[in-house]
Amino acid sequence: MSTPVAVIGAGPYGLSTVAHLRAGGLPVRVFGRPMVSWQEQMPAGMLLKSTPAASSLHTPQGGHTLADYCAASGEGPYASDWDVVPVETFVRYGQWVQQRLVPELEQVRVVSVDRRADGFELKLDSGEQFGARAVVVATGLSGLAHLPPELAAAAPDGPSATGPVSHSSQHHDLSALAGREVVVVGAGQSALESAVLLAEAGAAAVRVVARGPAAVAFGAPPDRQPRLRPPSPFGNAWSLYALTQHAGAFRYLPAPVRRHLVRRVLGPLGAWWLRERFVGRVQVTQDRRIVRATVRDGRPVLALRGADGQGGELSADHVLAATGYRMDLAAMDFLGQGLRTGVVTRAGGPLLDAGFGSSVPGLYFTGLPAAASFGPVMRFVCGTEFASPRLARAVARAHG
Repeated sequence: MSTPVAVIGAGPYGLSTVAHLRAGGLPVRVFGRPMVSWQEQMPAGMLLKSTPAASSLHTPQGGHTLADYCAASGEGPYASDWDVVPVETFVRYGQWVQQRLVPELEQVRVVSVDRRADGFELKLDSGEQFGARAVVVATGLSGLAHLPPELAAAAPDGPSATGPVSHSSQHHDLSALAGREVVVVGAGQSALESAVLLAEAGAAAVRVVARGPAAVAFGAPPDRQPRLRPPSPFGNAWSLYALTQHAGAFRYLPAPVRRHLVRRVLGPLGAWWLRERFVGRVQVTQDRRIVRATVRDGRPVLALRGADGQGGELSADHVLAATGYRMDLAAMDFLGQGLRTGVVTRAGGPLLDAGFGSSVPGLYFTGLPAAASFGPVMRFVCGTEFASPRLARAVARAHG
């Protein structure tokens, strides 16, 4: 059997990448549970912020869009910008793509990846060891949850769904916090929607704490998008259009500019459809940053300070940090130490070439880790349209 390309991860980017590699005739082995991050790290009842048109996995084979799944399953239809896609539907759609295009997915865990003379040596938790000519890391959000250091002091053993402080990725069923006072830290879609879902699940009180003076905001509905600006999957704006249509040019920007754009563009903003459910149900503390978090009598206590120098404290039964995800090579502990130290990083992620290859020949990254090189579109499903065909062509040229 010829040496395969190994793809680690079976979420949107992993499945899309495998579909393109297979279309190019390359032998591939792919590992992971299909759509596991979306199924287990997103709260039940969540709705996708992206429109249906921006929520399809890109595949070279026709007939595998979200609309195709809806036609085949009878769900939806989710077609217009006014339609909002439930996360459960999106998970079933991804699993449908996997069953049709990647039926031989190996639902085992990759324990380690190390270099060898002719490529890479991989070990699986099944005990198998095998060689691969190239490795594609498509592990999505796994292990990349970000907890700000000022909150970490109240969770010395790490965030926990049952402890005083948790990360939003640790909650699939928010009804576990029913009857409790919860503070949600953050101002993005994850924070605002988690707050709404907590209130709807019976939390005694829900408060969002955000740093900016007007941090809690919501996008414009489809009929209020600026008409004189070009469309993008995220709304009408020149910046959004440039970052989605010209992602290949992003890596030529200076590293500090790329880091700023990845963090700020498509940053904290609630979906237009969330405003009505939020207002009147969720309390908001804005223009206050958390300077310290402690636990007092079993309750987390946040020390706050505003731009005006004014302070104060806020206590609750639980603090939920909806503070996003950050690329961290150290969290990818399945990569051997020699591999990790050989990966050059810039702007908060691995420095990638035009084909998504890292400084370690044969090691590729796609999805969130690629955002530092290709922009914030890599944080969204629609980024598979840009990433997957380019990565597959690069692998075929170098290792086909």
